[in-house]
Amino acid sequence: MSAIQQQVGAAGSATSGAASVSSASASTSATATSAGLGAARTAKLRQMGDELWKTRSDKINAELFALTYGSLVAQLVKDYEDYGEVNKQLEKMGYNIGVRLIEDFLARSGLLGRCSDFRETAEVISKVGFKMFLGISPTVANWSADSKEFSLLLDDNPLAEFVELPEDATTAAAPSSSSASLSTSPSATDPAAAAAPPPTPLAYSNLLCGVLRGALEMVLLQVECTFVSDQLRGDDTTELRVRLVRFLDEEVPQGED
Repeated sequence: MSAIQQQVGAAGSATSGAASVSSASASTSATATSAGLGAARTAKLRQMGDELWKTRSDKINAELFALTYGSLVAQLVKDYEDYGEVNKQLEKMGYNIGVRLIEDFLARSGLLGRCSDFRETAEVISKVGFKMFLGISPTVANWSADSKEFSLLLDDNPLAEFVELPEDATTAAAPSSSSASLSTSPSATDPAAAAAPPPTPLAYSNLLCGVLRGALEMVLLQVECTFVSDQLRGDDTTELRVRLVRFLDEEVPQGED
């Protein structure tokens, strides 16, 4: 798996940039967030992200990046024949990328001090982190009342370029033969199949959840990240939900194999 992680890690360093375009509701939430953090600070972070993206010299072609990631997901589907397990593997791979990627992020951005609160962390992730490595700036929105949960709305998702999921990947169904040539569906009369939990749909970009979890764990923030909606599954928006679990003690994560 380490070889795959290196390949994806190299590909994840770049793709073509795109400006973030917010919906009316997202704009309202983003405005409220900016007001709470400070308009000047938000603008500074946005400018920093733009400059870091422009000055990166190790960018690769966006199409190559998307196809490389797509090949990885397709291989995982063939190997595991279960979308829930594929989601777990993508998240684990992303986690191991994130715990290493944070060093590059801190070195390039110069953001060595801690964020003042979780709201500022969200803006740094959106305006600097995503912009530096993927060339996009997701909209920060939908804050919880206790300011421990927020959403990242991805108007553009470089991982999902040129992708169209099969129908069984967008619903709670097992992979069909068209999705993975080695997959087989259990018989409806099989007692083991009846007792098993229902399959989950494919979270195609779940690597991003792992990257965020791994990177934030290295700066002593334990979080949970999940995709609550995805345009690839027919939803109106692609929304990644981030929840702060707790602040960690000074210890280095051991990584996940």
